[in-house]
Amino acid sequence: MKFYSTNDKKIAVSFREALIKGMPNDKGLYMPKEIPNHQKLIQGINNLTFQDISYVIAESILSEEFKKSVIEDIIDQSITFDSPIVNLYNQVNILELFHGPTLAFKDYGARFMARTMEYIVSENDKELNILVATSGDTGSAVAHGFYGMEGINVIILYPSGKVSDIQEKQLTTLDKNIYALEIQGTFDDCQSLVKQAFLDNELKRYIDLSSANSINIARLIPQSFYYFNAYAKLNTDKKIAVSVPSGNFGNITAGILAKHMGLPITHFIASTNANKTVPEFLSSNNYVSSKSIETISNAMDVGDPSNMKRIIDIYRNVENLKKELSSWSFSDKETKKCILNTIQKDNYLLDPHSAVGLLGLEEFLKDNSDFVGLFLGTAHPAKFADIIEPIINKTVEIPSDLQNIIDKEKQSILLNNDYRDFSDYLLSNFR
Repeated sequence: MKFYSTNDKKIAVSFREALIKGMPNDKGLYMPKEIPNHQKLIQGINNLTFQDISYVIAESILSEEFKKSVIEDIIDQSITFDSPIVNLYNQVNILELFHGPTLAFKDYGARFMARTMEYIVSENDKELNILVATSGDTGSAVAHGFYGMEGINVIILYPSGKVSDIQEKQLTTLDKNIYALEIQGTFDDCQSLVKQAFLDNELKRYIDLSSANSINIARLIPQSFYYFNAYAKLNTDKKIAVSVPSGNFGNITAGILAKHMGLPITHFIASTNANKTVPEFLSSNNYVSSKSIETISNAMDVGDPSNMKRIIDIYRNVENLKKELSSWSFSDKETKKCILNTIQKDNYLLDPHSAVGLLGLEEFLKDNSDFVGLFLGTAHPAKFADIIEPIINKTVEIPSDLQNIIDKEKQSILLNNDYRDFSDYLLSNFR
């Protein structure tokens, strides 16, 4: 399968090139030339395991470049934990995506990328340096996914003071090939530094770079797996609406790709916090990026979501998009109220991001009661204990793996939000 740029459909690169480069030189994002059709997979999906489903989808995309045995090995090593569905009430269900090693949905994409990159790098004799901008969970998932891999360095950029205490410890307590850069700025600033590095031809003369953010198409492929697995678990003939807590819009883009592979999801809801670039875009038909706003659902604090390029590329125009996607913005006050109500009424504890997802689904179901609703639980609430405990006035139980991380010493390098400082750091340490 070949991949083109959202800015130039004449481009045709291999999966390996799209994976390693991260993004094209023309500032677009890679997209598959053809989206595979998996309607046959849907017909027998109830009899398949999560790993079976994942293999079928991965094979349809990777088979031209990877042997069957390699694809099987990638899936066996990356899809090692389930994504259960819990019914909260009536037609409202949560897809729990936080049962991986860092307790966040991004474990799926990070582990899949780590295995595919490890295989490619093992064939070369040059080090690969992965740049990751994170607003919270991406960095930790990527760090743990690539930890200890020979020939691969991971450089994580995160906004100083804008991630939770536990998220920061997950980012900054690994050694070996993991490096944490604490940037004096926002997530958008971190993402901008990474994008500048990829477009810096002088830097790339000396350092081989790749990305593990959702700008990399290889992050989205494995995230499509759990949408298919969720459909199998729901096992319903009713119309399905899926609400996705959305920041950089990679997770919902993976769902939309799954839909265009044949998955019968009728409608998507992009649920955002106070960063409402996309809700305002769907309302006004005019896309205007903005500076990110700090919220309690920090992993979604994105003012200019990169993956909207891919979504618009799929739907061609906003009118087509609005037929299958709704989007609402919710305040911290509404998010806190949702967390409290859900534990009081349904005895279920949500993290702030998943709560935003529930709010979006409930908004949609007000006028669409004939749908079965699913919202994505993107992180374990313990990762945001410092935020949640004052809301519910109870202590949040911390899993032992997280507690061990909390007790470790933070190790990070503080940098200004300045590209020259960042490029100097890379040249000094990885040249």
